[in-house]
Amino acid sequence: MLLKGHPACRNVLSRLLGWPGFGMSCSGTGRGSYGWQRPRRGIHTSCPRSTMMPSWVIDHYGNNDVLRFTETMPLPIIHYPNEVIIKVHAAGLNPIDISMRSGYGASALDMKRDPIRIKTAGSEFPMTLGRDVSGVVMECGLSVKYFRPGDEVWAAISPWKQGTLAEFVVASVNEVSRKPRNLSHIQAASMPYVGLTAWSALKDVGGLNQDNCSNKRVLIIGASGGVGTFAIQLLKAWGAHVTAICSQDASALVERLGADAVIDYKSGSMKEQLQKLPKFDFILDSIGGSTEGWAPGLLNKWSGAKYITLVTPFLVNIDRLGVADGMIRNAMTFGAKSLKYLCTGIHYHWAFFSSNGPSLDEIAELVDAEKIKPVIDQVFPFSDVPNAFEKMERGHARGKTVINVFNKK
Repeated sequence: MLLKGHPACRNVLSRLLGWPGFGMSCSGTGRGSYGWQRPRRGIHTSCPRSTMMPSWVIDHYGNNDVLRFTETMPLPIIHYPNEVIIKVHAAGLNPIDISMRSGYGASALDMKRDPIRIKTAGSEFPMTLGRDVSGVVMECGLSVKYFRPGDEVWAAISPWKQGTLAEFVVASVNEVSRKPRNLSHIQAASMPYVGLTAWSALKDVGGLNQDNCSNKRVLIIGASGGVGTFAIQLLKAWGAHVTAICSQDASALVERLGADAVIDYKSGSMKEQLQKLPKFDFILDSIGGSTEGWAPGLLNKWSGAKYITLVTPFLVNIDRLGVADGMIRNAMTFGAKSLKYLCTGIHYHWAFFSSNGPSLDEIAELVDAEKIKPVIDQVFPFSDVPNAFEKMERGHARGKTVINVFNKK
C-alpha cells in the first residue's frame, strides 16, 4: 500500500528513475513520444553492432582502479523509435559518477537498465559512466521529429543508461535539448546534470520561478559546488536575494556569480553569523548531515518557508534493504521528517536530479541571454579519465570537471 499509494514514493521514483506508470508522459512539446514504450523488435534505424567505439568502462564496482579503457565497446543501437544517437564531443563528471562506480544505487538502477543488454552480457557490465554530454546528433529514431542529424545538442543521461564517457551515446528525446548557441561543447557539457538538479529542487519541488522570487531570501548550503554555483545564478536571474555558505577561498567565485552575502563555514562563527541575519524563505542544502539539525531554524516559520535537501537516504535504503523494504523505509523516514518540520511551520522536501529536455530548453534560453554561465574547474583529455575521477574525489572543486572526448589524443 505504501509503495503504490504514498505520493512521496510515486514522485521520487518518477523523478529518479522515470519508471513507467509514474506520470512521465510529456505531450505537446513537439518532441515525439515521451511516454514509456516497449522496444519494437526488428525496427532499428542505426547500423548493426558491427563496429566498435572507444569507451571508459567498469567491469565491477570498486575504487578508481576499476576504470578501464577499451576500444571494443559496440556502437549503441536505437531500440526505441524516440531515441537519438549522439556523437560525444565533451562529457561532464559529477559526484554521482564516483558513487555509481562504487555501486551506489545498483539495486534500484538494475531494475531499469536495458534488459536485452543485461541478458546478453549476464550483468550490467561493462558499464560506461558519465551523465553529462554535449555533442552532435548522428541518427534519429523513426518517431523523432524535433531533432535531425547534425543538430548540436546537450543532455543529462538518466543514471540507469549507459553513460557518456564514450565516443557515442544513445538518449531518448525527453533527455535532449539543443545546445546553447553561445557555448562550446566543453562549456555546455559542464551544465546539464547540475542545472537539472538545481532546477528540480528550486522550481519543480520548491515552487520558485521568475514570477515569485523578487522578495525571497534564499540560503544555499554548499554554494561553491556544481549545483550551488548554478543555483546562485538561476536564483539571481529570477531576482532572489541569495546568501551562500562556502569556504573562504571560494567566496570570490560565488560573489562573482551574484551571491549577495557569503558566509565562511570554516570561520567558527558560521551559525552565529547566520542567526544575526533576517530569516530566510527558502534553504537549498546540498551538504546534508548535521545541517538538518540547525539550518531549518533559520527559516521564517509559518510563512510557507521551505527546506529542500539534495542529500537523502533514498537509494542507500534500497541498496541495503531491497526495493520493497527500502521504499517502505524511505516513506517512513520522509513522512516522519515532513511531519516533524511541518509541526514547526516549515515545509521539508527531498529533491533529486530529473532528466528533462524541456527544462534544458528553458535553461538554454537563460544561458543564451547570458544570465547563467558555465563554471568549470578543470578540463581533462579523454585519455586522462582516471585522473579526472581522482581529482573529483579529492573534493573542493570550484565548478565542474569536464572531459574533452572529441580530441581524444
